[in-house]
Amino acid sequence: MSHEGSFLFIIALLPFLGALVPGLMIRAGRTACASFTAVPTALAFIMLLILSPAVLRGEVITAEIGWLPQLGLSASFFLDGLGLLFALMITGVGLLIILYARFYLSGDDPMGQFYTYLLLFQGAMLGIVLSDNILLLLIFWELTSLSSFLLIGYWKHLPEGRQGARMALAVTGAGGLAMIGGMLILGNIVGSYNLTDILQAGEQIRASEWYLPALILILLGAFTKSAQFPFHFWLPHAMAAPTPVSAYLHSATMVKAGVFLMARMWPVLAGTDAWFYIVATTGLVTMVMGAGIALFKDDLKALLAFSTVSHLGLLTMLLGFGTQAAAVAAVFHIINHLTFKAALFMTAGIVDHETHTRDIKRLGGLRHLMPITFAIGTVAALSMAGIPLFNGFLSKEMMLEEASHTGWLGNPWVVPVVATFGALLSVAYSFRFIGHVFLGPVRDDYPAKPHDPPFGMWASPALLVVLVLVIGMAPFVAEGIVTAASSAVTGADLHPHLKIWHGFTPALWMSVVATLGGLMLLALHGKLDPIWQAARRPEAKAIFDGLVAGLVALTRGITERTHTGKISAYLALFTVSSVALGWIAYAGSGLSLPTRELLPVPPVIAVGWLMLVVATASVVVMHHQRFQALILIGIIGLSISAGFVYLSAPDLALTQVSVETVTIMLLLLALHFLPKTTPKESSLGRKIRDGAIAVTAGGGVGALAFAFLLRDVETISGFHLENSYEGGGGTNVVNVILVDFRGYDTYGEIIVLGIAGLVIYALMQALLDGPAARRLRSGDFSNDRSRDRHPMMMVVVTRVLMPIAVVVGLYIFLRGHNEPGGGFVAGLVIAIALLMQYMASGFAWTQERKRIEYHTMIGLGVIIAGLTGAGAWLLGRPFLTSAYTYINLPPIEEFELATAMLFDLGVFLTVLGAVMLMLYSLSRIARFAGETVNTGPMDYDPAVKGSVGTPPRPAEPPTPVRPGPEGAR
Repeated sequence: MSHEGSFLFIIALLPFLGALVPGLMIRAGRTACASFTAVPTALAFIMLLILSPAVLRGEVITAEIGWLPQLGLSASFFLDGLGLLFALMITGVGLLIILYARFYLSGDDPMGQFYTYLLLFQGAMLGIVLSDNILLLLIFWELTSLSSFLLIGYWKHLPEGRQGARMALAVTGAGGLAMIGGMLILGNIVGSYNLTDILQAGEQIRASEWYLPALILILLGAFTKSAQFPFHFWLPHAMAAPTPVSAYLHSATMVKAGVFLMARMWPVLAGTDAWFYIVATTGLVTMVMGAGIALFKDDLKALLAFSTVSHLGLLTMLLGFGTQAAAVAAVFHIINHLTFKAALFMTAGIVDHETHTRDIKRLGGLRHLMPITFAIGTVAALSMAGIPLFNGFLSKEMMLEEASHTGWLGNPWVVPVVATFGALLSVAYSFRFIGHVFLGPVRDDYPAKPHDPPFGMWASPALLVVLVLVIGMAPFVAEGIVTAASSAVTGADLHPHLKIWHGFTPALWMSVVATLGGLMLLALHGKLDPIWQAARRPEAKAIFDGLVAGLVALTRGITERTHTGKISAYLALFTVSSVALGWIAYAGSGLSLPTRELLPVPPVIAVGWLMLVVATASVVVMHHQRFQALILIGIIGLSISAGFVYLSAPDLALTQVSVETVTIMLLLLALHFLPKTTPKESSLGRKIRDGAIAVTAGGGVGALAFAFLLRDVETISGFHLENSYEGGGGTNVVNVILVDFRGYDTYGEIIVLGIAGLVIYALMQALLDGPAARRLRSGDFSNDRSRDRHPMMMVVVTRVLMPIAVVVGLYIFLRGHNEPGGGFVAGLVIAIALLMQYMASGFAWTQERKRIEYHTMIGLGVIIAGLTGAGAWLLGRPFLTSAYTYINLPPIEEFELATAMLFDLGVFLTVLGAVMLMLYSLSRIARFAGETVNTGPMDYDPAVKGSVGTPPRPAEPPTPVRPGPEGAR
């Protein structure tokens, strides 16, 4: 990777790393917080300037790091003219916003939090414009929605702020989901997810039958993000955010993400009738509609918000025209709109900050009281109106020129007339911004006494209006970046010449009509405003709220009807759905003819299978008798273990026996606290229904297994057999699969097991603090229990077997890499030995002699397993790849040392800790219920004639405050 390429990764990472700083630096003061927030943005901006000469020469800088090379996926970035333009906008305006926000936010606003959100959003936007992999782009795309949600809802105490944030997230997030589908279609058509490859396959994409679905889905993402009709309504409601957010997100960055996407995908999606009619029409409608609404808005930020919607529509329309000249005009207007609209938003924020109102009807005459703000706002508004010598005039003329040459459904007048009308409305609301806010007499009823803000607040918009003037009077200064960006958009080598005077063209006369018509419309504003306010028209927000309320009501109704709390109903629904899907798959696929013969079935195996069937049927019949059902379940599990032995699967058999033993013992201990029988709650009809479902599902699974057994299928078992010893250093293929080939799966499974143990412990804690605890304390529970003490023979046997079981567990653990065994089985074996102590001597007696913190054991096991896997990364190998060697220590024979043993140790500790924590959770119930603790060596009750030993003492109830076995004693 080149140095330039490494710069791209640094630029993309800087905002995310910088987001860690504001929360710390706010303790050093607001100025320090703002200064250190600006550092990563400034560094990124400087790096972009360093790379810009090469990009302006037409070079494309790339950087790539392998992500999932087997699938052709990579974390890759590239910087061309379009990416450079947007990256400079994001970082450059970001610096200005950081300065502006330092003086705009009040002392009560958490500034560190604001700057953190701002940098997260900045990083997400940079990721969008620099990504070369569409999957990476999609990740950053959704990150902009999430981070903008935080920024828009920054003032959490305002209901409109919270609602605006939710609305923006819902609309842009839904569009993003649609865009994911479209992007995946493009990747599937081209056979690559890299944008540079996709951008070279325009003809292939446009010729595909999937072009139109991909186009619609991608445009949904772009239209929602850039607030195009009918998704425009979220943007004005997002104005509840602080003005720095509005100036950054809603004029320079977030809302232009959709425009960027359309510009980026222009070479592959543009050039078709579908593109023109969908994109150009949507943009034209949005342009006129947004401008019309803006003219009659009395809130300064609402006026600017709808004007932003209008200008975004203008950009969309230009890109929709599909011509190179229109693409150049769109790129140029992106720059111009950034300069004047960000300045206008900051001007509106200054007015609001100083006068304490944004209501235009309460303003006027501010040119005398706020001369600096008046000058800044007037220059920016004149540019927005498209007045000569300001940069907005140049791109507006280019737009009108392209509109004058564009027909719509064969009519050459529709687009020019409507575009001119949109420009006319733009002139009207721009001059209204100037006249109704700054001109007129000074009033004496301002909410606060207006005056110009300190330099730090007006410096940022002042710099932007300087650019407005410079570009407007010397447009050649922008030719370099416009040329590079428009060439990247069109894929052609363009050399546009930007100039002020183009002669007496149709665009000039359209502009004159728009300017004069706008001034006339503004003169009639006082008469038209009451008519507009009284007119009945559909409100997009009301429609959106109605749709959301309808969806909520629908989902609530479905939830209330399906989530009844009956697990039998859930299981029935799940099973029926699975069977139905299985039947659909079977009916549509068909089966090949069998390729294998049935193996002979020895009589002993047939008898064993018959006993298994009888035991299974007996569980169904006798499941109300809990103890008998548990015994039958144990018989079924052991029968299956015998089947594994017969089928030459000793590892599975050993694991099955261990799991079955632990499970049965835990359930036996649990039955200690449950009634002997399960109440009969099912009617005959429900039993028949459930039986039919069970037989159908079981028969389907059995038929599927039978079909596979009769046919040859390709498996990866051959690979495992061939590479078990060479790759993993073990001859026990099953163990090598678990700790090496599929070690990540095993790691996830032990984490789940540990979580299960912790959840059971937490549930038991809640149980002992709830109503059930009163029943345990009432005495009824202890009265229902058996008076039989623990048998002496069992006590003696279990204590003798304890050290033997530990040695056996250690032996099974050490041999697992080459013989049946391993950490999982070893953990279960030692757990069984400990379980037997509980059964023989009681919960309280045994627990009092255990000094093991089971929570720590689980955590230690997961950490050891994780560190073992991460160690492979240090050697440049995949996660959890085993390393092994052989050592010869006289007089011991040569033996193997493998890192898999450390991973197995983590498995062992996690399994043992989880099982024992579950058991400890059960023991707490017994102790809470008042089980006695013997102080003598044996569990004899002296109250019984002929017994020896010391009398038992009552067990102390567990203390719920301190977690863990020791704290709960």
